[in-house]
Amino acid sequence: MGKQKGEGGRTKTRPSSSSLAASLLRSGATTVGFGGYVGSSRLEPSVSSREDSVPLADIDGEVAQHLKRLGRKDPTTKLKALASLCILFKEKPGEVVHILPQWVFEYKRLLLDYNRDVRRATHDAMTNLVSTVGRGLAPHLKSLMGPWWFSQFDPIHEVSQAARRSFQTAFPAQERRLDALILCASEIFLYLDENLKLTPQAMSDKAVPMDELDDMHQRVISSSLLAITTLIDILLGLQSERPDFDKATTDAKHASRAKAVAISSAEKMFSSHKYFLEFLKSQSPGVRSATYSVLGCFIKHIPHAYNEGNMKILSAAILGAFQEKDPACHSSMWDVVLLFSKRFPDSWHLSNIQKTVLTRFWHFLKKGCHGSQEVSYPTLVLFLDTIPPKSINGEQFLLSFFQNLWAGRNPFHSLSDDRLTFFNALKECFLWGIYNASRFSKDVNTVGQLQVSLIDNVLVMLLWHDYLSVVSSKNQVQCLSEDSNGLLEVDVQPSDEGQIETLNIKYPQTYIHDLAKCIVEILSDISTKECGLLSAFSASFQKDCLDILHRADTSQKSSGYTEEIVNFLFLVEKHSVQKGESWPLVYLAQPMLETFFPFIKSMDCPDGMRLLAVVAEIFGPQTIVSKFFVSGKEHPNCDFVDGDNELKSKLFLQVFKDDVIPCCLHGNYLSSSSCIDLLLALLDNELFLEQWDSIISYATQLEGCSTTEAGYSDIGRVGMLAMLMEKVRIRIENKKLGICSNNFWGSPPECWNHDLLNSAAISIVCRSPPFHASHIRFLRAVLAGSSEDEQTCFLSREAVMRIFDELLKNFITLLMQSDFSWAKHVGSLIVTARSDDLMDSCKSSFIMVLDAAKFALEVLEGSFYCLKLLDDDCTLIPCILGAIFSIEWECNMTNLKSIEYNANMESSVSTSEIIDFDAQAHVESKLALSDSFYAFRCKISTQFWKGLSYTIRQKLGCILVQVIRSAVFDIDILFTDQASLCCKWVQDVLQLICLDHDEEQSILDQLLSEREFWPMWVAPIVKEGRRSATVKVATMNADIHEAQQHHQFVAFVQELISSLGFSRIIAGSVLSPITSSVEEAPTYLVPSFTFSRGWLAAEMICSWKWHGGSALVSLLPYLTGYAKTLNSSLEDNLVYSLVNTLLDGALVQGATGQRSFFNAWTVTDDEVDNIQDPFLRGLVSILSSLMINGSTWGKDEASTLFTSIINKLFIGTTVNKSCLRILPSILNVLIQPLRIRSTGGENLSDDVPHDPTKEESVHDIVVNWLQTALSSPPLVTWQAGEHDFEEWVRVALSCFPLSKTGGIGTLKMALSSNVSQAEKTLLLGLFRKHRCDNASMMPLSVSLETTLSRLIAVSVGYCWQEFDENDWGFVLSQLRRWIESVVVLMEEIAENVDSLTNASSSNNLEALVSKLENVVHILDPSLMDIARTALFILTLFCGLSEQQQPEDAEISQQWRAERWEPLKERILEGVFRLFFATGVAEAIASSYGEEASSVVSSARLSHSHFWELVASSVIHSPHDVRNTAAHSLELWGLSKGPISSLYAILFSTKVIPSIQVAAYIFLSTEPICSMAITNGNSAGNREIGPPHHIESSVEEPVLLRAEISDIIERPPAEILEMDFVSQYRVNAFIAWALLLTHIQSLPPSSPARERLIQRIQDYASSAILDCLFQHIPLKLGSALNMKKKDVELPMEASKAAAAAKRAITTCSLLFAVESLWPVGTEQMATLSGAIYGLMLCLLPAYVRNWFTSLRDRPTSSAIEFFTKVWCSPPLLADELSKIRDAVVVDENFSVSVSKSAYEVIATYEKEESGMDLVIRLPSCYPLRPVDVDCTRSLGISEVKQRKWLLSMIAFVRNQNGAIAEAICIWKSNFDKEFEGIEECPICYSIIHTTNHSLPRLACKTCKHKFHSACLYKWFSTSHKSTCPLCQTPF
Repeated sequence: MGKQKGEGGRTKTRPSSSSLAASLLRSGATTVGFGGYVGSSRLEPSVSSREDSVPLADIDGEVAQHLKRLGRKDPTTKLKALASLCILFKEKPGEVVHILPQWVFEYKRLLLDYNRDVRRATHDAMTNLVSTVGRGLAPHLKSLMGPWWFSQFDPIHEVSQAARRSFQTAFPAQERRLDALILCASEIFLYLDENLKLTPQAMSDKAVPMDELDDMHQRVISSSLLAITTLIDILLGLQSERPDFDKATTDAKHASRAKAVAISSAEKMFSSHKYFLEFLKSQSPGVRSATYSVLGCFIKHIPHAYNEGNMKILSAAILGAFQEKDPACHSSMWDVVLLFSKRFPDSWHLSNIQKTVLTRFWHFLKKGCHGSQEVSYPTLVLFLDTIPPKSINGEQFLLSFFQNLWAGRNPFHSLSDDRLTFFNALKECFLWGIYNASRFSKDVNTVGQLQVSLIDNVLVMLLWHDYLSVVSSKNQVQCLSEDSNGLLEVDVQPSDEGQIETLNIKYPQTYIHDLAKCIVEILSDISTKECGLLSAFSASFQKDCLDILHRADTSQKSSGYTEEIVNFLFLVEKHSVQKGESWPLVYLAQPMLETFFPFIKSMDCPDGMRLLAVVAEIFGPQTIVSKFFVSGKEHPNCDFVDGDNELKSKLFLQVFKDDVIPCCLHGNYLSSSSCIDLLLALLDNELFLEQWDSIISYATQLEGCSTTEAGYSDIGRVGMLAMLMEKVRIRIENKKLGICSNNFWGSPPECWNHDLLNSAAISIVCRSPPFHASHIRFLRAVLAGSSEDEQTCFLSREAVMRIFDELLKNFITLLMQSDFSWAKHVGSLIVTARSDDLMDSCKSSFIMVLDAAKFALEVLEGSFYCLKLLDDDCTLIPCILGAIFSIEWECNMTNLKSIEYNANMESSVSTSEIIDFDAQAHVESKLALSDSFYAFRCKISTQFWKGLSYTIRQKLGCILVQVIRSAVFDIDILFTDQASLCCKWVQDVLQLICLDHDEEQSILDQLLSEREFWPMWVAPIVKEGRRSATVKVATMNADIHEAQQHHQFVAFVQELISSLGFSRIIAGSVLSPITSSVEEAPTYLVPSFTFSRGWLAAEMICSWKWHGGSALVSLLPYLTGYAKTLNSSLEDNLVYSLVNTLLDGALVQGATGQRSFFNAWTVTDDEVDNIQDPFLRGLVSILSSLMINGSTWGKDEASTLFTSIINKLFIGTTVNKSCLRILPSILNVLIQPLRIRSTGGENLSDDVPHDPTKEESVHDIVVNWLQTALSSPPLVTWQAGEHDFEEWVRVALSCFPLSKTGGIGTLKMALSSNVSQAEKTLLLGLFRKHRCDNASMMPLSVSLETTLSRLIAVSVGYCWQEFDENDWGFVLSQLRRWIESVVVLMEEIAENVDSLTNASSSNNLEALVSKLENVVHILDPSLMDIARTALFILTLFCGLSEQQQPEDAEISQQWRAERWEPLKERILEGVFRLFFATGVAEAIASSYGEEASSVVSSARLSHSHFWELVASSVIHSPHDVRNTAAHSLELWGLSKGPISSLYAILFSTKVIPSIQVAAYIFLSTEPICSMAITNGNSAGNREIGPPHHIESSVEEPVLLRAEISDIIERPPAEILEMDFVSQYRVNAFIAWALLLTHIQSLPPSSPARERLIQRIQDYASSAILDCLFQHIPLKLGSALNMKKKDVELPMEASKAAAAAKRAITTCSLLFAVESLWPVGTEQMATLSGAIYGLMLCLLPAYVRNWFTSLRDRPTSSAIEFFTKVWCSPPLLADELSKIRDAVVVDENFSVSVSKSAYEVIATYEKEESGMDLVIRLPSCYPLRPVDVDCTRSLGISEVKQRKWLLSMIAFVRNQNGAIAEAICIWKSNFDKEFEGIEECPICYSIIHTTNHSLPRLACKTCKHKFHSACLYKWFSTSHKSTCPLCQTPF
């Protein structure tokens, strides 16, 4: 910015007339300027002068060097030299005098430099020089003054300012500056004259671009012209514009001499330069502007220079200057034009005015003065004043002037200031033309004609018609306007009357306003001087208005132009009427109304009525009535009774009542609005009340509007009345805003009230449907209340209440016709609360009821806030609001119910209990009504709810609570979203009507209060001011109906907890602020005992399961989280109170004699679910959540609870059998924290000390229980129901906790438990007492078998160190017996499934599924439970056998089980038989579809822990056991084999994660993995045969197993649209994981691996990669150059990145598969990342082909960035390490690896041959191809080199070969080449890239040898068996 073009490139100089450098003259040569110049003429010095001159060598060397640098071309060098000289001028003042001659020369040259900075720096140096040299400058002044003065007019401001500063420094006083100018005037003029003679070519003697020369020349010319102008102004005494010299006084003699010199020099220049007219042709605006300035200067100071010889030429040039288009020149142009026209008026006759001046002037005006509006428009009136009248045709000139000026306006794109300037100029010029018409007229008569012509043609035709956007038919062409670009198109619409035609043009409102203001100001100005001229405008105004009204009447709609007339009248009022001017009434309003008032009355014209109303508002109602309504009547004119105000008012009222009201309320629809506007405009301040009474009386007594009728039948009349009241309301609001001035509009509402209005409103609201829009409009208009600020009601309070009661009645009628019983109940509830009269006894159709409700809602929408007037009525508002909520909810429920019904119908679900929705229109209307009510409710402001009184809100809350409870308990409408829908209603209620949390809790209390069948298990009670709960024993046995209602309400409470939070619903917490001394902290929830609802939590826990949830999933997580926030003691603890309640209930239920569950390990969720007692189940589940899962409660809480239970075990000395029965189940959870070795920090709070006596108490109690159990006889002798032996044994065993996972971890847990040696001794004694030999053992009952199995499990866990061989023999024999019993059942099921499917037809699938269900349910749950314990014991036994970890040394040293290995393997074989039996059963069933297979898999879910233990044993079993089990299944002879069974388990739809992981591990490891992916060579249907590898024949095709082939090779097209956690996606990912794991297990470069990879590349679908990146959310468009630390990945992408890196480094996917279940988005992302990472390792070409096929650039960039940052680094490091380790270096071969550049250089040199191969790996390897290049080749032909290079590229890019392998093959090719072996002509390689074979198959004809694999591929692809080279048969 600010620099010239080309700046900084070159240095410019201005040479003198001589091109040689000037010689320096001595200072004594006064007749010649310094530097050898007089002006610009060079004088050669004499010899003596040279001898006396100061030699350059005498100048200081540093100064001389810098002066020399000023002649350089580079501007930077010049700037540095000038900066240095500035410093030297100050530091070495003595040297300055010596360099002045040289400086003067350089100064002149530098002033013409192209670079502005150089020129500025030159002046800065000049400033320093003159301040140093002082008077020493005098000898050089005359040669220096010309350029010095010239430089002060540089077009660059900073340059000119720097020049002036240097000049003022030299001459500080103003007088001295003037003296210097006078002294050197001749030299200055001479220098400037020389400048004007310069040409661009003479500007420099160096090679300078022509464009720079042109710029320099234009700058010199413009600056010189301005310098001449300013110098003439100064010297000839005109100082007004030169403030620097205002006070200058000089000697008269010198001044006279200077004046003469100036005149002489100026005349000479004026003549020699041909009057400067050539400069007007310059392309530079600066030059032209300066030329106009100098011409104007000559007119002012040297007018005699304009003589007869040049006047004609100059007049044509100056007066024709309007062709100037540059706005920068227009200011100086106008100055010279005005000066010339005023000074030489006769010059107008010297040229062709029309052609030379006016044509250019008209074009100048048409073009909007070419953008110089601010300069040109204000000058126009001055220009008009200078034009000689005789030189133009006055009227024609003025009309042309205004037409062209008008055409130059820009109404669309002009700025506000430009538009105002235009209209001001137009006004001034027009008024000038009106008032100076006599200058262009010969007599008085023609003056008036000219004035009228201007008004008609300009004011009317141009301005007025443009304001109306119309054009006269006789003046179309002149009125058309165009914008500044000439692109405006005006569409003229012809008029039928031929008077005016409309323009389809839309002007901006600001333009319209400014135009109207201009017209008004013109008229106002004319009215003060030439008032009679207004008649001309008045006549046109009347005519145009009448034409517009005719057009509006013809088209039967408003033309739109009427509004413009109205706006114009209001503008007239603002600028004239309010100032007291009378002309608007006399010349506009009165003539206009006299002309078209009869037309308005006869034609019923709406626009005319609108005009009348506006006129009445402006000039007053009585004026209008007296002038027009009285005309032609028998009433006397008001003008004759002006003296009698009373009579005048009476006459006015009479005319208003008899004429005005009937005229305005005649009922015509088109004009009704305008008529009412007129009627209201004629209301008088003093007579308002009488007029209003007359209006209402007339409006309500029209035909068909009798208030005694039941309805208001005349819709048009009601609409008229509604419109009247709406307009009244608008004017009242305008009065509040200060818009309306009439006082009566501010009257109180009572003034507008009228009995007839009340009657009319009540009559309408009480009528029967149908209703019409006019009815709604009227009621909304009279009631008001559409917004909070609108409080003006025109009805009485009684009428308002009656109306709202009728509206409420319509709502209730709709509710009573609902299909839902709860909605009818709500209707009855509201009727009871309000009035029985609201119940409609007549039966109406649904359509009529719906119409009535819509009518009521629409009325209420426009009058809702009117209810505030009835705030003291405590029932109406709650009832109306309650009805609104109820109807919205009812309609919403209807819609949701209909949606579910339609969905069920599609699924053929029975509709016996579903409401009939056959009438679809009924549902759609309900949906639309619901939307309407919801929208209305949303419009109600928050302030309205807050403004309701407490009583009203309380009653409304009661109604809404009853509504919600009724809807929840209504089981006749059960559908999926019923509970969540009702919960949403509660949220709405709490949000709207509760102002604080106490009110909220009060509403919740009402909502959750007791009912006949709610609650069912516990009930709330109040004890000592605190809420508690009591067990409801009597109501435990509820019927089905009550149970269904109960569960529905529990589901509803669950939704409340999910939405509002556990703290608000259960704990009854309220928000309490905590403040500190510093600042107020955020509010938080504080428990409130007043609103605590522990009973509600107990009720939900006892209910356990309900529709859509369960206590385990939906409540316990909230309860545990809440318990963590509590810091109160247990006595005040809500959770502890809840536990006690459940304990009391369990004790009550325990009396029924039902035995509780009993396990050897900590209870699981599945086992809790099987507990039948609701209280015990709830107690166990909550304790498990608090103590086991969440660790919220510790040892102290457990000890307290343990003590409480123990205290209840005995009642006196009698055992409490209820407590004894439930005690094992409770101890199962409670004992675990008690058995933890205490560290003293397990307390609930820090202030509760640890009590070690509690631990001793537990030990003592357990020892006591063990002794009691030992006192019983042996187990085999027990009789059913005899004594309590079994219960005491179970209690004792429950005190020894074990982990359910089993294995060595459980043994460690037992070792670390706080169990005394005495306890272990007693436990071992108990075990041995009940141990018996198998031979003597009698069959036991299931219960005793269960007890025995638990006893063995606990004994093994805690006493295995003391076991002897008999003990272990007994344990293992029992394990085998129990497991074998289940194995027999499972194998029987598998055989039954196989025989069933073989005998059944696939056509009858439903029957097959039913039979399968019967087959799989033969398992006895008790037997499965015992077998589960056996499996658990087996894991303990195997854990003792394993010695894998060093930390297990303590166990391994004490355990030696070599003798038990055979028995253990037999037991494990039985476990494998279980595993394969369930798998093969599912595999067989899957042949008949997913539904059949799910029957088998679903059976496993009910025994999930059993199968988890099976999976654990399978995973940790030896390989030989697995192999034996697989072959055993193969020999079984079922229709499916072991691999099919494993796939069936792996892809099962019913997931048990551990068993599926076991199947994956089985399939991915030996011995199964080699046969699990590809089809083997075994004969028949056998799946397992000898291990096979696909190596036998290279050409043999590879086929994947059917279980995965379709998934991998032919996935469905819609896989990309499937849900991200769908079963098919999961199976696809697992299948790929198996495939990749199998590839990884194959040896590198083996044929089996290569052929399998080739199969994948040829047939596998790439859709799997698209699926993978659907689970890895990447930011599209990520820059590839971003760093890893700069990128934040989403959670899923971050997990995928970590998994990909781990899979690459470990080459395993097992970690991702193990963490897959339960399947979620993060788990799928992890597996996706792992699969992608391993694919990059094993299948790089496959991934690369997919990547290069991507067409979405942002997606491919994001994938590339992800791979580059998180996957490629480990891959690159591994690849480069393999190259370094695998490649063998010898004397001929070497390899260098650059890890930083990812580059490998392989060099082979032998004899005189050699080759360098460079392999570059991309940073996103392997997505981008590897670059292979040969940088050096010696002794190898170019053809062979290119073949080898292509072979290498093909190998590393298109195959999956490693770089190291490629380098080795390349080296082998070299070696074989030197051995004389030729390459294969097909692959160009000697060593085959796949099987590493040599070319051996030779053609008998051409003798070329080929690889067998290459030849096979050639034969198969070409479909012929000929030689590839010679084409002979091979």
